Amino acid sequence: MGQRFYVETLGCPKNQVDSDKLVGTLLADGMTATDDASAADLVVVNTCAFIEEARKESIDTILALEEQRKDGARIVVTGCMAERYGAELAEALPEVDQVAGFGVPVNVPAGKKLIPVSTAPIPTLDLLNLPRPKSASPWAYVKIAEGCDRSCGFCAIPSFRGPQRSRDVSSILAEVEQLEAKEIVLVAQDLASYGKDRPDELGAGSIVPLVQAVSGLVPWTRLLYLYPSDLTDELIDAILASNVPYFDLSLQHVSKPLLRRMRRWGDGQRFLQRIADIRQRDPQAAFRSNFIVGYPGETEEDHDQLLAFVEEAQLDWCGFFAYSPEDGTYAMDLDGTVDPHLMNERLAELREMQDDITAARSDATIGDTLTVLVDEPGVARSTREAPEIDGIVEVPTHLAVGEFHQVRVVDAMGPDRVADSL
Repeated sequence: MGQRFYVETLGCPKNQVDSDKLVGTLLADGMTATDDASAADLVVVNTCAFIEEARKESIDTILALEEQRKDGARIVVTGCMAERYGAELAEALPEVDQVAGFGVPVNVPAGKKLIPVSTAPIPTLDLLNLPRPKSASPWAYVKIAEGCDRSCGFCAIPSFRGPQRSRDVSSILAEVEQLEAKEIVLVAQDLASYGKDRPDELGAGSIVPLVQAVSGLVPWTRLLYLYPSDLTDELIDAILASNVPYFDLSLQHVSKPLLRRMRRWGDGQRFLQRIADIRQRDPQAAFRSNFIVGYPGETEEDHDQLLAFVEEAQLDWCGFFAYSPEDGTYAMDLDGTVDPHLMNERLAELREMQDDITAARSDATIGDTLTVLVDEPGVARSTREAPEIDGIVEVPTHLAVGEFHQVRVVDAMGPDRVADSL
């Protein structure tokens, strides 16, 4: 048997796409995948560096896999943490054989020194446009752009992922066809800005014809991470026509003064109006968002505004995250640090409220008939549930995996629902 490899992916869906493409290169090199890290000749850890908690998980995972690896096996660290802290990481982890930043092959033995991203040459291994193997699931993420041109106060991503770089429409559609999935989930750091960095060929608003083109190839097209200012009427129409009326809005907060300190657009009233507009067009539309709690300068009044918004908006899904100071970001130098205990109290209050809302919105669908896509025996999703992020629909195990089925909701348990086949 030839050389075997094991890939561990941490972080967001965009990292999963990178891992899929790395797997494609390793398979093309004649290696074989294994689910057992201790049996692999090459162990790859695709890391996340978004916040401190993610970095700690990355380090813990690297050390755990290092203990499992067999004699002679190589362990390579890649992904966001490798790019952001390359030389420092290589020095801190002598157990690791290679720290490979973006665009560096992971299956070619190399030195542990990294070239900083700002002076790195154009990658020889362009993950964004590499082919991918057929999807092992009925759904698949497709990354349509890399990097971000925004300068949100809390976010370090542009510093190590670089400016936005949109892909050709033809390469995206080719990847969609290669995957042979029933649901395509489009992802990027700033999805709705797709094409703005290529004004001559694509330009602002290019996300709309792209969504329409993808929707012509697959039954379900889902979009994740939409910046609210770019949610145009044309994009809303395209999403509603894609058979997946699901809106993942990157709001982060609702207090206007705090949002400006975050270097973000919008305010609670604008957000509520947009949500109401969409619900008027399609009452079945589902909404997800994320909010940062404890950003420097967040007052009790700001927190009360967020509580009031969560109560009024009645979003289907919501994540709340404690502010994490990141080197090199605008927020690092801001005054008004929020006490960690107060931050945790605010988080608990918001999460409890949203858990009740999510459960109530699930309960309200009991008796409804749904179209679901079965991901694995007994586990399905409707258009309301994004894969890996939201709840699931429990269905009879005899329903065929990878197919759409009509079911009726008979029960709900928190974020999850139970359905019988019709």
